[in-house]
Amino acid sequence: MGGTEHLTMQREGATLVLTLNRPDARNALSLAMLVGLYDGWLEADADDTVRSIVLTGAGGAFCAGMDLKALAGDGMQGQQYRERLKADPDLHWKAMLRHHRPRKPVIAAVEGHCVAGGTEILQGTDIRVAGESATFGLFEVRRGLFPIGGSTVRLQRQIPRTHALEMLLTGRPYSAQEAARIGLIGHVVPDGSALDRALEIADRVNACGPLAVEAVKASVYETAEMTETDGLAAELTRGRPVFDTADAKEGARAFAEKRPPVYKRA
Repeated sequence: MGGTEHLTMQREGATLVLTLNRPDARNALSLAMLVGLYDGWLEADADDTVRSIVLTGAGGAFCAGMDLKALAGDGMQGQQYRERLKADPDLHWKAMLRHHRPRKPVIAAVEGHCVAGGTEILQGTDIRVAGESATFGLFEVRRGLFPIGGSTVRLQRQIPRTHALEMLLTGRPYSAQEAARIGLIGHVVPDGSALDRALEIADRVNACGPLAVEAVKASVYETAEMTETDGLAAELTRGRPVFDTADAKEGARAFAEKRPPVYKRA
């Protein structure tokens, strides 16, 4: 299993847990972290035994955004990572889920700071859990910067535009409770339990038919900006083949026999 000094990978059953691992810097993004993240997304999609992904942070923080010292020219050590970025100049955007969407569901488990680039990565995840003391926000304008990780496009599609614009234009912090109220996250849990709740949700996802799960996720995103007529047509194209799979037949048999299904991605 892969990983880097700033990104760890661990299997929890059928879930791949990716942990941003730079706690001394509140998991600020480094090249080692970005390379590890992108490799994690690819590994999850390539391994059919992985049915879900949980993204979390070490040391009581999720991600404090880009390492501004590195942005100014310091840090970002590691020749091997610079070579990876040189070979694929889009790698950092793929790592941050701006230019890449994993086939498997991604569940965010947030503790502590999830700000700037952390909130931008969050918008690329599918299900979001946060500890009650977590903090969110897009602070870029306060530093004379632009949230170029996708927030001016995605945020208004995920929460009401008035809230999106306030978050983007004021650069103020948001509590977990307020983030849940405006729809940025789905669950607020006691501090220290976000990962446990995320893994519980992942277990529920993992118990479902993997081909159906992947098709449902793909349909939600690909129809998001379509008209209802076009979206319904696309849904049929995506959904009909699922009914012809061995997994669908297994699901029906298991229901009739009152037993847990055994899915084989077939």
